[in-house]
Amino acid sequence: MAAEKINQAHEHGQSRETVSYLKTSFLKWKPDYDSAAAEYSKAAVAFKNADAHTNNKTALEQAAMMLKEMGRLSDAVCLIEKASLMYVENGTPDTAALALDRAGRLMESQDLAKAVDLYQQAAGVFENEERLRQAVEMLGKASRLLVRQHRFEEAAESIQKEKNMYREIENFPTCFKKTIAQVLVHLHRNDFVAADKSIRQSYSLPGFSGSEDCVCLERLLQAFDQQDEDAVHQVTNSPLFKYMDNDYAKLALSLRVPGATKKKKLPAESSEGGARAGEVEPEEEDDEYAGGLC
Repeated sequence: MAAEKINQAHEHGQSRETVSYLKTSFLKWKPDYDSAAAEYSKAAVAFKNADAHTNNKTALEQAAMMLKEMGRLSDAVCLIEKASLMYVENGTPDTAALALDRAGRLMESQDLAKAVDLYQQAAGVFENEERLRQAVEMLGKASRLLVRQHRFEEAAESIQKEKNMYREIENFPTCFKKTIAQVLVHLHRNDFVAADKSIRQSYSLPGFSGSEDCVCLERLLQAFDQQDEDAVHQVTNSPLFKYMDNDYAKLALSLRVPGATKKKKLPAESSEGGARAGEVEPEEEDDEYAGGLC
């Protein structure tokens, strides 16, 4: 019975009809991806009924690629998720996680929330296999997309997971950078207490206390606490913040302090065309002829 089902599956996946759907001719300019995808889906069902996992995954991925070419990304990703589950069941979790990563990249242009979910799934697969370096890379992608969607509370939790993993693999310098990202997220949530707690927790990391990252963060929190937006702007425009991942660099540049007061700029800081450094602009004199000669 299984052999019969496998033969049926191969007939769907390699039939003349399937091949013809993908060919073009003088009268047929575009491949019929819709029909081809349907045939591959039938093949996947047949392989599943025959319990032929390897062939089933192949058929599902072929159907997914057809759907992708048709612009039906959501349907394609659904099939990739099914294939990834079969990879895990068949003892190839790395392949499953990589498939989910590819699906996440596909969805970034269409559905950021779904892309986050796919990256988190991939991270989970890698973490279960104790491959933390790969898992934390997937989590990093999810965190950045959460920030892009202004889902700051979830982003803060995701970054904390990253920090925990980097700490476990003893990549402390990257922990410092994740602390900066987490502080920015908390400040955008107007949660000064959480931002301060994030820094305090990082004091236990080897090398953090007294580092450039630590000093800049302390200056940032002090300026934020004093509601000095100019000082905040000065810190967030430093190279340490500007050369972060793009989503976090944007967070730094867009940071505003509620109820902040701006200090008056010195002449040297004035806009182009104003007084130069060390010069004082002359006071305007009343024009005694402003009303004419009468």
